[in-house]
Amino acid sequence: MKLGAIIGAFVVAVVLLFGGYWFFLRGDGEPSPSEVVEEPVAPDAGEEVAEDPSIPTFDIVRVERDGSTIAAGRALPGARVELKANGEVVAETTADQRGEWVMVLENPLSPGTIELTLTARNPDGSTKDSRQTVAVSVPEGGQGQTLVVRSEPGKASKVLQGPGVPADAGGLVLETIDYDEKGNVIISGRGDPGATVRIYVGGDPVGETKADADGRWELTPSQDIAPGQYALRVDQLDEEGRVVGRIEVPFERGEPQAVLAALREGKVVIQPGNNLWNIARRLYGSGFSYTVIYEANKDQIRDPNLIYPGQIFETPVR
Repeated sequence: MKLGAIIGAFVVAVVLLFGGYWFFLRGDGEPSPSEVVEEPVAPDAGEEVAEDPSIPTFDIVRVERDGSTIAAGRALPGARVELKANGEVVAETTADQRGEWVMVLENPLSPGTIELTLTARNPDGSTKDSRQTVAVSVPEGGQGQTLVVRSEPGKASKVLQGPGVPADAGGLVLETIDYDEKGNVIISGRGDPGATVRIYVGGDPVGETKADADGRWELTPSQDIAPGQYALRVDQLDEEGRVVGRIEVPFERGEPQAVLAALREGKVVIQPGNNLWNIARRLYGSGFSYTVIYEANKDQIRDPNLIYPGQIFETPVR
């Protein structure tokens, strides 16, 4: 698709997004070695953690197969926002009076894997880097699927473009199963806006949530899940409580501290929803290092987009 065509398509998307603002597409991952983020004090029950408006954020990122890219987000009104690809500035603009910004890259992203970040130069003279990162995989020769994954420390990843596990009917999709900084499970995906999503582990309900206005949902189970192998089930319910979409996948729950220790030691037990980009970000600080894992496990990986629960991958020291 030509750059001019995506501009027209996404002007509409941006207007709709900001007109009914907002959703932050939250993600997991750890800060890179050069960006140590201080852990916030845990809020009291029911207290919301305020976002720092001086830190720039992504709202949408869309990348076509030829690398044509549009991105939009938030910053302080009047802030000069830089979009960086693998640390190099590829576009910049000034946030408007509502703190909204939109950028269309003049030059398409090159084939391969790229990590997008933001830097805001604020009106008060401060400079703030984004906590969020967006990992992008652009296919060679415009053939294949573009993968776009958004991450933020301590939160569930969001697949903006790419594969998920769809339901047998309806709009339900299981996208990621991640771990927080304590080794607790975070499950997330998409569904019909406003729909109730209920999750079962081994046949037992572990919690339910509602998809937001954009169809995004996220759940941390309300009870501890003992280590072991289970069937994970995700149901979407209609207003009468009837199941209108269902996903069932195998799930292996590791012991929380063992999970964190295994990741630190460079060992990976694949969970449903894992992808090489997320794993590489946790281990190496950057999603575009996924090729290191791929090269070490080519005998098990036929397609980097398809990895399965129960596989054990070597993760070489870099």
